[in-house]
Amino acid sequence: MEWETVIGLEVHAQLSTASKIFSGASTQFGAPPNAQACAVDIALPGVLPVANRGAVERAIRFGLAVNGMSAHNINRRSVFARKNYFYPDLPKGYQISQYELPVVLGGTINIVLRDGEKAVRLTRAHLEEDAGKSLHEDFHGMSGIDLNRAGTPLLEIVSEPDMRSAEEAVAYARALHSLVRWIDICDGNMQEGSFRCDANVSVRPKGAQALGTRREIKNLNSFRFLQQAIEFEARWQIETIQDGGTIVQATVLFDPDTGETRAMRTKEDAHDYRYFPDPDLPPLVVTEATIAEIRASMPELPEQRRRRYMSEFGLSAYDAALLTADRELGEHFEEVVRHSLKEGEPLAGADFKLCANWVINEVSAKLNEENLPAAKAGVGGDTLGHILRRLREGAINAKTAKDLFSEFWSEARESAYARRGGDPRRVDALIESRGLKQMSDEGALEAIVDQVLGANAKSVEEYRSGKQKAFNALIGQAMKATGGKGNPARISEILRRKLAS
Repeated sequence: MEWETVIGLEVHAQLSTASKIFSGASTQFGAPPNAQACAVDIALPGVLPVANRGAVERAIRFGLAVNGMSAHNINRRSVFARKNYFYPDLPKGYQISQYELPVVLGGTINIVLRDGEKAVRLTRAHLEEDAGKSLHEDFHGMSGIDLNRAGTPLLEIVSEPDMRSAEEAVAYARALHSLVRWIDICDGNMQEGSFRCDANVSVRPKGAQALGTRREIKNLNSFRFLQQAIEFEARWQIETIQDGGTIVQATVLFDPDTGETRAMRTKEDAHDYRYFPDPDLPPLVVTEATIAEIRASMPELPEQRRRRYMSEFGLSAYDAALLTADRELGEHFEEVVRHSLKEGEPLAGADFKLCANWVINEVSAKLNEENLPAAKAGVGGDTLGHILRRLREGAINAKTAKDLFSEFWSEARESAYARRGGDPRRVDALIESRGLKQMSDEGALEAIVDQVLGANAKSVEEYRSGKQKAFNALIGQAMKATGGKGNPARISEILRRKLAS
């Protein structure tokens, strides 16, 4: 029997407010345990919660972003509810969340896959407070409780079960991670718990309409773990059913050391939490004026920018997706494009593919290698753009361009990225002082090609008998004769002309 995996994700994005969702306590990461837990957070008798306006505004930004800037999916009136359960790190004995009337209903996240695009529907996005944290490592026979996170504002983003593979789930999580950072509502730091995924996974026979029994994998804090956990869980469920077993709805944990999931507790349903409206918090009312003000402050969204790169710049869907995975990387790319143009040259005259290749391959490779954000790119967009301008003009060849780029990046590394390496003016100065200018003079190159042909009769004969490698060897000899400064395109053209005669 062929099986189909069905996946829905619940993502908790910590909102980037300075204070908590219902108190004035700080949300800064790394404080000593319980140093940022105030009377409201630890539920002392008589305290009252007050909603954080900044958290609400960030939720509205998200609602606009996932609905093409339309606000019809933003509830003008939503309700905070009490979600009742008892856990040591939940000081009130309940969590303030939203249930029947969340702040955002619906929306879509578009993902780019190897075989095309797919829209993943969102069920809802609701505001809630985080719980504290149980500490086990430093205590023998006991657990400690750190309530610093208690009350931290979260936006829980719930998808429909639209994903059918771990690859799709990771693409969706990456797109969502990029979006919340892009619109500046969450820093996306997965190591610090600012962006956490719960994956609901079930399997069913291919072609079946009814959903299988799901198990929820909790607190996945890396894309790699998300993929591994879903792949293992799907295999486990299929094997269990094929062996005659049944799947029991449960909450499970993923162990990255073994690559396996294991049951933690049977999964609760909504009625088990006994939701009811929080009597201490009035309904959350969002005005049209607030929505209009937030809409006016929104940046160009990644989906809009991706489509613009494809339609105006002629980039492939794949390249456009890579350049819009990070807002700062896209801005770096556009700066490179602007500075690659000659004085007065219109934007339409840019070599967009060349600039995209350099940002995707050279810049991104360095950023990944050194675990840096795009804002810390060692070579500024103005400097890289100027290098590519000289490359386009034929003043330097690709090897020289890469050498200059690497040298400038090394300068930034030496200063611990306190400043960027390179300067547009230094590009020309180095080309001149080091004699790096590409040799493009037709007469001089013809003379060198003639010498190479005369000294490599065997390669000439092999090329004429159909061996392409021989042609590459001849180009190599010609480049060597020019000290690496020859224009390879011109040399190739001259070689082909002379070999054809």
